[in-house]
This record gives sequence, C-alpha cells and structure tokens, in this order.
Amino acid sequence: MTAQAAAAEATAATGGGAAEPEPGPGPWGRWWRRWLGRVFLTGSAAWLAYVLAHRLLSGRVWWWVLAELMPPVMFVAVPLLFATAAAGCRRTRRPAALMCAVSLLAGVGLAGINLPGPLRSAPQVPPDALRVVSWNTGYWHTTDRADDFYQLLRDQRADVYLLQEYIAEVDGVIVPIDDLDRLRREMPGFQVAVIGELVTLSRYPIVDQTPLVADGLPPAPDGFTDFWRYQVLRTDLRVGDRVLSTYNAHLPVPLWAGGPGLFTREFHRTIREQHQRRVPQFRALAADVAGNDNPVVLAGDLNTSPAMGDLRRLPSGLRDAESVSRSVYLASWPTEQVSSWRLDWALVSAGVTVHRYEFGDARGMSDHRPQSLWVSW
Repeated sequence: MTAQAAAAEATAATGGGAAEPEPGPGPWGRWWRRWLGRVFLTGSAAWLAYVLAHRLLSGRVWWWVLAELMPPVMFVAVPLLFATAAAGCRRTRRPAALMCAVSLLAGVGLAGINLPGPLRSAPQVPPDALRVVSWNTGYWHTTDRADDFYQLLRDQRADVYLLQEYIAEVDGVIVPIDDLDRLRREMPGFQVAVIGELVTLSRYPIVDQTPLVADGLPPAPDGFTDFWRYQVLRTDLRVGDRVLSTYNAHLPVPLWAGGPGLFTREFHRTIREQHQRRVPQFRALAADVAGNDNPVVLAGDLNTSPAMGDLRRLPSGLRDAESVSRSVYLASWPTEQVSSWRLDWALVSAGVTVHRYEFGDARGMSDHRPQSLWVSW
C-alpha cells in the first residue's frame, strides 16, 4: 500500500480527520478589543484616582463639593461595572481588576450600604420606648394641603417631632411664617419650641431650649436672619425622672440647587460661602454635645451624604441609628424620583438604645422622607 493510500485510509477511519482550527478575530476585531481594553483600563485608573482624591479632599476643601454630589452607591457600582466589562479583554483585565479592587476597598465605606440590614431580625420595641420623628417638611405646607400636612404629622403618633423648614419661599426669597396657633390646635398636648425654621414638639415637658450659636458665620442677609444664624435647636425634655436632650438640626446645603451658573464667579463664591456656614455649625454642635451629660438624640437634615467627609465633623461618641435598620440602602432624598441620597440622619449617645429606625412616606408634601426612631435609655 502506498503512503497516499495509507493516509486516505487513516482519514476515512477517523471520520474525515481532525477539525480545522477556528479562525481568529480579524484585524477589525483585534483593534476593537484592544480599544475597549484601553478604555476600561483608563476608566479603572481614573476612578481609582478619583476615590483616593475624594478620601483626601472631601470635607477639607470647599472646592471639592461638586465631586461629592454623586449618589454614594456609585462607589460600589462603578468599580464592579468596570471589572465586569474588562473581564473579556485578555491583556487588560488583570490590571483593571486590580485597580477596581483597590478602589472598591477604598470606597465601600462611603457607599452608605447597610449589608447586615436584611439579615437582622424584626425589632422588638418595648412599650415604653420613645418615638422620635424628624422631618424636613419642605417649606412647611402649602395652603391647599395644610389639612394633609397635619394629618401626616398626627399619623406618625410620635412622642417628639423634630421639624425643619418652618418657613416659606416667596419669589425665591426665604420668609418667616406664623402658623403656631394652628399647630397647637392640630397637635394638642404637645409643648412647642421654635427658633428660626426649627420646630420641636414634645409630649413631655420642655425644661430648657437652647438655639446653638455658631461663631464665625458670614454676615447674615437682610430680613430673616434667624434662618441664617440658627441651624440647631437643643431641647431638654423631662421624661419621668430623667432628662433627654434632643438636637433638631438643619445644616446649610453645600450647594444651592438652581443657583448661579457653573462657570460664573458667583457660583464659586456661593460654594465657598456655604462651606463657611456649614463648618461653624458642625463645630457648635460638636462642642455642645461634648459638654452635655444628658442622653442625646440628634436628628435632622444634615445635608450630608455618607460619602462626604463632613461626617468627620459630627460629634464624637454618637452612633448612627442605621445600626438597627433592616434596609440595605438608606436614602431619604429626593422623594420625587428614586431616592439616591441619605441626607437625613439620626444619631444617639452612649446609653441610648435604638430599637427601630426607618424612613417613611412624605406623601408628596416634601422632597425629604420623614425618619422615625424608637429609643429608650
């Protein structure tokens, strides 16, 4: 048998011989894959640089404020997205994955994700626990929804209400209001403390009330200066034979929405001025809490997300009520769309037990969700 015949017989015996190798990607496919790899690698590097810069600058310099405003969950979502997308790029997937891992580790604490939340058992609230509701009311109420507004307050069945934005906006100008007579009619049995835009209601006797004075504020504008000056109201409540200090807080926004254009001098002046308003208020709050021997509940609209370095300015020794929440991602603002930011906070001092903590429904009357916590001490 000749060599050719033997080869033909072997081919027939194996069913036509070995399969031909698959053709590799053409020049266009190789270019496209290289281009995507470079994009994902560059994106991973840029994101890592941003996270490290954020860690260094947030809360320390006023001009970083725009970089602080993204939804905190992005500190987890972005590196996971880049790592997943780069997995199909053979040459760049390892360095991209490494940079994504570093940025994830550096940023996960800024994301506001409460991983243990869904694993927690349903809270047991003692019958004598105090219910505190804090809410940025969104310029109190409009005339045609006043009834709904007070019904929402009554439906909370709270012992203490810490309410913000007891004001109105007329033609873009903040103006004071006087709704105390109706407030007392609608909420009988409550004692009332008011300063500027802050209202505290308590079923228990208010034995002292102190609006915190922050030193070093920029000059107040003409007109409603209490709105500018007083951003925290402390009320001491006598509950039985004990005194509880509540702090009703609404700290200045870092940036006015709908304000001057991004590329104007006024825009940057406004950001700097708001930073100069925020820092003294944090300092005044921290100093008062540090000198307070009573058990403390601090709640309100702090205009600060979990990703912002301003959280370092909060009084030491307080702990976040999130520690008992069953939500994996707490968010309170805005209510008109999917809530992406937690701007409203509740913190308590040592010795105060939080049994339950949750955000409620504003029923379309505010862009902030009301927050509720049940405490005992």
